[in-house]
Amino acid sequence: MNRTAEPASIRQLLEQATSLLTTGTARLDAEILLAHTLARARSHLRAWPEKVLSPEQQEKFQQLLQARIQGQPVAYLTGQREFWSLPLAVTSATLIPRPETETLVALALDLIPADSTAQIADLGTGSGAIALAIAHERRHCHVLATDISSAAIGTATANAQQLGISNIEFQCGDWCEPLVDRQYDVIVSNPPYIRDADPHLQSGDVRFEPRSALAAGPQGMDDLIKIAHCARQHLRADGWLIMEHGYDQSDQVTQLLEGCGFQNVTDHQDDAGVNRVIIGKR
Repeated sequence: MNRTAEPASIRQLLEQATSLLTTGTARLDAEILLAHTLARARSHLRAWPEKVLSPEQQEKFQQLLQARIQGQPVAYLTGQREFWSLPLAVTSATLIPRPETETLVALALDLIPADSTAQIADLGTGSGAIALAIAHERRHCHVLATDISSAAIGTATANAQQLGISNIEFQCGDWCEPLVDRQYDVIVSNPPYIRDADPHLQSGDVRFEPRSALAAGPQGMDDLIKIAHCARQHLRADGWLIMEHGYDQSDQVTQLLEGCGFQNVTDHQDDAGVNRVIIGKR
């Protein structure tokens, strides 16, 4: 498809794109990319299936489609991913927010009353997804979001500004380093937890995501261990640590938190029924 291609309608383009894509979400991918091309909501595609695109629009869509066929993540192609109903800008410097991470946000909100003025820290914030979701839902709380990547901090800061969320601040640094001598009521984190040699790192969308946001040592436990130890030093008495972890790390993270002196340690499943988020009280 190029500038000399025959004019095509929304329906035709979606059918063609869906047949070319081999992802498990081919139709959805095609719809998102075409809606992005037209700067319209996906509902527009269903309302106007016979609308014919201009040659320029067809060319732009084809470029996006080819990039997706080559494996580029949809979120990087559109520059956006929704998380907790918030539209977030994402870049190749940030992990793409996953639906299962919303489990962590839900559990955190269960522990933070609606009128709370709690001090909350999000370690390794990336695009700011977790921190912004919590700050948005708990407007009287103050959230500090940290990340070792200055590029990620820039993206997260821009997201906060775009969303008009002001009860949040961002600091560049490794895990707890930016917390200095401050104490928090809740510390949350979705750190890297994939084994360095995991073959999944070489397949699918994750090939294009920052490896530093995914892999964490031979057992995938390196950063979980660092956070468990440093977070305890920055939690107030009865404060909570909440961390996302890998599908097969439940026993390891439970032993880790209990070994660090956390109480009431419980592991929680995501919507797919997979053990995903560990909670412990200081």
